[in-house]
Amino acid sequence: MHIHILGICGTFMGGIAAIARQAGHRVTGCDANVYPPMSTQLEAQGIELIEGYSPDQLLQFETMPDLFVIGNVVSRGNPLMEAILNQGLPYTSGPQWLGEEVLFGRHVLAVAGTHGKTTTSAMLTWILEFNQYQPGYLIGGVPLNFTMSACLGKGKYFVIEADEYDTAFFDKRSKFVHYRPRTALLNNLEFDHADIFADLAAIETQFHHLVRTVPSDGLLVVNGEEPALATVIARGAWTPVELFGHDTKNAWSLISQVGDGFIVIKDSKQLATVTWAPDSGVMGRHNQLNALAAIAAANHIGISPADAAKALAAFKNVKRRLETIGIANDITVYDDFAHHPTAITTTLDGLRRRVGAERILAVLEPRSNTMKLGVMKAQLPNSLQEADRVFAFGASSGKESLGWDLNEVLSPLNTKEPGMAKVFGDLGDLVKAVVKESRPGDHILVMSNGGFGGVHQKILKALEGKNE
Repeated sequence: MHIHILGICGTFMGGIAAIARQAGHRVTGCDANVYPPMSTQLEAQGIELIEGYSPDQLLQFETMPDLFVIGNVVSRGNPLMEAILNQGLPYTSGPQWLGEEVLFGRHVLAVAGTHGKTTTSAMLTWILEFNQYQPGYLIGGVPLNFTMSACLGKGKYFVIEADEYDTAFFDKRSKFVHYRPRTALLNNLEFDHADIFADLAAIETQFHHLVRTVPSDGLLVVNGEEPALATVIARGAWTPVELFGHDTKNAWSLISQVGDGFIVIKDSKQLATVTWAPDSGVMGRHNQLNALAAIAAANHIGISPADAAKALAAFKNVKRRLETIGIANDITVYDDFAHHPTAITTTLDGLRRRVGAERILAVLEPRSNTMKLGVMKAQLPNSLQEADRVFAFGASSGKESLGWDLNEVLSPLNTKEPGMAKVFGDLGDLVKAVVKESRPGDHILVMSNGGFGGVHQKILKALEGKNE
């Protein structure tokens, strides 16, 4: 079958392309911007890429593709999509194609939640791989234990990062309703994606749709310390539920150890100890919970906590999760995907637990759709409390500009400590200020869900010049 994918260079759709190619299909695709690293990864697998969405690309094929798979970046008015509709060509969404053609008949382990989906999916996949299960997987990031973010797999198990974002312009349900998991892991739930959800209750409804699809002989692994998830389960669950959390009232709990390792407890019995490798890049209480959840999910398919702990001892984190980008002048620069206030809080907490009293300079770009709408702006100052200095970027114009006053929002930090938070509309000025403020022994934590104008390398280069 020849599949043509619209929006192929996104992490999720690129993963679908890779899986389709591994399944033996001819795969082509297009996107508004075709550039490395995704373009080179796809082309290396024999996938032909086309720049843009011109309907003229339909004339390039000797025979018309058998199916068009549509990413959720595509909307009505897209010229290629309009041509597909006008010509009555067959199309489907990425999640629906995946559910029907790849996941059907397999034991799907789905990882859902506002935060930690990518890391927890990577942990769970690695536990299965380490224990010879040869799983298929689709992870919304770059897991460092693997060479790619998606794989068809050889066994009956498939691990998928189950996103609550909508499926496509013609299917406004969350992606995860297409996956039909037998093991569903609900990591946490907060309000996010304000561009498509009116409130938290709307997201809870989508999560309950997911709960409804899990068979009665499956398992729901649920964070027992999340009120919104308790609300979801209270609406009805037809599947056994195992709760996890720090508190021993949960079926799965933990005891923290030095270096962010932990003892795994199930029903008051100590079953295993997780010790992270020194170069794992894993830190923080949130990652302890991510790992505990992965252990509980793996236990459902017969991998003991002890064997899961052995796998996690060799686990390496996902790119852009407190990833060390470089060190210059004895100053370490990190990159992290955090963009929601809760993720910012947990990321800073993890780094603080690792570096102790050493200074943390937080460099933040609030660019997610939710942040641009200002829904979470009131939570920003408190989420940055663990930082010693804050440098925030808010473009004054263009598509990346905010519709609210970042200076005003962060002013409580300056009330606490004059000069603690500074806001910049020019990236060059921000880099100069960060470098001027930094001193040997500092930790510069860059947080954004985008490329942030390559600010990480710009800071490193400027720090090297400062050293000279």
